[in-house]
Formats: sequence, structure tokens, C-alpha cells
Amino acid sequence: MKLIFTPLIRQYVLVVTANLAILTTGMSLAWPSPSMVKLRNAAETPLPSPITDEEGSWVVAGGFIIAVFTNFLSRIMTDKIGRKQCIIFASIVKLFGAITLVFANEVWIFILCRTAMLIFDCCLLVVIPVYASEIANKEQRGALGTFLQLFSSVGVLFTLSLGPFLQYKTFSIINASVFAVLTVPLLFLPDTPFYFYSKGRLDEAMTVLTSIRGSEILAKQELEEYKVSSDKSKRKIDKSALFKNKAFLRASCLGLMLTGGSQMIGSNAINFYLQTILESTKTSVPSEIASVIVGCIQVLASFCTTFIMNTFGRRNILMSSLVGILVGMLGLGTFFEIGGVEGYVVTGFMNYLPIISLILVIFCYNVGIGSVLWVVVSELFEGPSRALGVTISFTSSNTLIFVTTKYFALMTTALGPATTYWLFSSMCVLLFATIAIFLPETKGKSFSDIQIALGDNIDVQENINENKKYNIP
Repeated sequence: MKLIFTPLIRQYVLVVTANLAILTTGMSLAWPSPSMVKLRNAAETPLPSPITDEEGSWVVAGGFIIAVFTNFLSRIMTDKIGRKQCIIFASIVKLFGAITLVFANEVWIFILCRTAMLIFDCCLLVVIPVYASEIANKEQRGALGTFLQLFSSVGVLFTLSLGPFLQYKTFSIINASVFAVLTVPLLFLPDTPFYFYSKGRLDEAMTVLTSIRGSEILAKQELEEYKVSSDKSKRKIDKSALFKNKAFLRASCLGLMLTGGSQMIGSNAINFYLQTILESTKTSVPSEIASVIVGCIQVLASFCTTFIMNTFGRRNILMSSLVGILVGMLGLGTFFEIGGVEGYVVTGFMNYLPIISLILVIFCYNVGIGSVLWVVVSELFEGPSRALGVTISFTSSNTLIFVTTKYFALMTTALGPATTYWLFSSMCVLLFATIAIFLPETKGKSFSDIQIALGDNIDVQENINENKKYNIP
């Protein structure tokens, strides 16, 4: 039976294949949860002595602060060598890092490998949203954009399902093997039509567009949109006016606030230290089993998002997810406040409050902020400014994810776990207000419509009128 690949199926196949790289990113980001427990255990660690909290914090978070500076290199590489080549290069570096971790027996090797892997994980988190948004048409852009969080969640589940139950070296060998297998399909990806167009390779751009849009007419229409968008960007760059453009500045400010706020609510800190947090609750629920449950919930949430993305507005999904995270953080804070009372015995409902609260935080983060946020950020920018805009936004994310993960353990010690989680709750309220007041709805809108919503009314209307003047060779 011959398979019929419609344009829509081709879009899904390409975005799914690209997101195999993100599956390894999910594995990498979840790696500290089971691994740090083993590295601290004298009987299990491959190190000469158990790793300290200070050393462990650099293993977990060191790469994020370096990525703040390398994100702009990622943007340059994305535009210079293409989206596809960036994805492949990052995946190969991560593969070598995973292989090295199999044999690592010194703290500095762990820090070096994890730093390199996190830098290129961050590179992929910049490139993949750009790739997906340029492959997808505007009707499928939202659903395809959520694949990033879905595949990341599958990677997290893989790590949480195997890591706690295997010896460190066995798990590391399996980890490296999966990295190797998932890197191979990436070699067969085409680059995006916009990248081909930006390099003057119109025939290749036309070939890819015809394949994923279904007709030469639609492909030519999109090429005309590229031309208008590119001409507009070139004019503004020549005048050194990009950072004076109202729409770009507003999109950049929104991107910084959204991505920075998404880290200040603490969800990623909880993900990285999940098993450690579960062990600290001292409830009767085994931390290994609870980790697997949370991983399953994460995948379920990310899967749900692919169905609700095109039904509900982006703003509604983001704000609803923040309400759920707020409730979960309040639950964690309440547990540690009550459970910290001397002589208190954890029984009854309180025995399950931590796992319920963690499930609520993880589910709501993945169904909303974790899945939708990067779709929205990539939609806020138009044409050639997209890679730069996403990179600027991601710089904010990397800076604050470093702060929250590097100093999470210190915060819980200095402030107490209850105060720490309540502080995260207050950040949820601030991010909710930011979205409610400043973020325009992007669902079902073209990039030009979104620019109009951001305040670029005059320039966009002029470009729409100029569109009639252009003929693509």
C-alpha cells in the first residue's frame, strides 16, 4: 500500500524529525534529577568522593550562564549556515558529551561535559522554534510549535523512568546510545524555505515550499511575503533603525519578560532537583516512583497541548497554566511550613500533598508555559528579525534559569523551603499580570497581523501595498 504524504503530513514529518533533537534535550535537562542523587551517594558515585552541593550546582547550572553569551553565536550560525546544519552540529556535540559522561570520574569532567551539552541544548531551543515556525503554515504553526515541549517531555520521562533504577554507568551507556540513534534522522532534513530564500537559492526554496504547501501558487505567494518582509528588514537595518522600530522593541520587551518570568516561577528548578525534593519531603511515597509519575504527567500535559493549541487562544492557555502553577507552589509551601513544625508526623492527606502539588506544577507548566511560550515568542517576530528576537528572549531565559537552578538549594537553606515556594507563587502572579496586560493574541494570525497588533501599523500596511509590485523570478 502506497503512503500518501499530503503537504500537511510533510509539515508534521519534518517538524517531528527536527524535534528528535529536542527529545535528547529533554533527556539532558532531566539528567540531574537521578544522577545528582547517585553522585552524592558514596556507594554509587563514580567520583573519588561524593559530590558537594557547590560542585553539584555547577554541574547542574554552569552551562546556562555560558549560554547567555553563546546564544548570539547560535543566532549568527542559524542565519549563516542554516537551521538544519545548526541542529546537526549541536546534536553531534551533545553526542560526544554523552559518550564522555560514561567514562567521567572527576568533577571537572562532569562540569565541562554538562556545560558543553547545556550550551548546545540552549542552541537547539533557539533553532528548533525558528525551524518549526518556518516549516508550518499559519494554521498549523501553533500545534507544530508545541511539539518542542512534547518531545522534551518524552525525553524527561525516559530519564526519570530509567535513571533512578539503574547504576550510573549502565544508565549513561543507554543515554549515549539513544543520542546516537536519534541523531541519524536529522541528517536527512531539508533546510527551511526562508533560509534558502535569504541565501538567494530560490529554486530550492520553491521546491521545499511546493512540497509543504501543496501547490506552486501558494509557494509563490509565500515567496512574495518573504520578499516584502526581507526588503522591509533590509531597509531598517541599513538605517540602523531596527532597535528603534516600535513593533520589534515591543516584541523584544515582551519576549524578555515572558521568558525571564517563565524561569522565575521556579518550574525548571523543581524539574532539575525533582528526586532530591521528593526525598526531602520524607513521605511514604518512594521518590523513584513519584519521579516516574511526574514524568508521565509531563508527557500527558504536553500531548494535550497539541490539541488545545488551535482551540483556545495562546493568552488563555498561558494564564490558566499560571493559575495552576500558583496553586501547586502554594501547596508545596504549605506542606513544608506545616511539616517543618517540630514533632509533626506526616500522615493522611499531608502525606500526598507534595506529590499532588508537584504534579499540578509540572502538568500546568507543560500544558501551558512550557509548551506555548516559545511558540508565542517566535510568533512575535517577523521574517529576518525572528532569529535575533528569539535569541534576545532566550538570553533572558538562560540568565534566570542559571540563577534559579544555581541558587535553588541555597534559597531553600537560607529562606526555608516554604518561603522559597511562596516566592515562586508571587512570581506567577506577576507573570499572569504581564500576559493579561501586554501580550496580544497570536492564534490564527499572520506574522503581518501580529506586527500590526504590536504597533507596526504604518510599515506593515505599506509593505502589503508594495507586495503587488514584486515579481519573483
